[in-house]
Amino acid sequence: MPDPYPGYDVLSKRNTPSWNDKTREVIDRRLSLPRSPRFFSEPEFATVEAIAAHIVPQPKHRPPVPVAALVDDKLFEDVSDGYRMTGLPREREAWRRGLLALNAEAEAAHQQSFRHLAGPQQHDLLKRMEQGELKSDAWGGMPSKLFWKERLLTDIVHAYFSHPTAWSEIGWGGPASPRGYVRLGYDERDSWEAVEAHGDPDYARRKNRHVG
Repeated sequence: MPDPYPGYDVLSKRNTPSWNDKTREVIDRRLSLPRSPRFFSEPEFATVEAIAAHIVPQPKHRPPVPVAALVDDKLFEDVSDGYRMTGLPREREAWRRGLLALNAEAEAAHQQSFRHLAGPQQHDLLKRMEQGELKSDAWGGMPSKLFWKERLLTDIVHAYFSHPTAWSEIGWGGPASPRGYVRLGYDERDSWEAVEAHGDPDYARRKNRHVG
């Protein structure tokens, strides 16, 4: 797919009125996260990377969003959603149990752990999880469909779109502090927001040079 916002980089806003010191502090920390696990084990981390590659596949032309590292950081810091669905343990326990169960399902079906399976085999197991068809005893009563929807899908997608690389991809300007957004309609754009190419990449590239 062509880049809808060619030439746009949200980090060019770093030293403009769009961001304040607190925004810069939060984003700098996010950009400097270690790429090795602190909560997950190495095999668990590799499994999360494999799962994320199916949920949020990334283009080859830019450095990837470190999805597994962002999920690992959330769990390492024990950041909670503040609620949980019936049948789902707290975040840390849900992830530990879910990854253990997914590997048990992979071993039963293919005699290999999930991270070592071919892409189509991984995809098939994730699809069966989404449909609630995975029922190994290793799930410990936690519905696989619930783990898919409330933990895997939610945490991985949120991690991906919390990163500035993803913001540049969708033309988003980042947090609204301190400048804020004025034109909030679906078809409206503030002057400092990125312009989508709409088949005219030269126009968008010219416009995005001046976004600040």
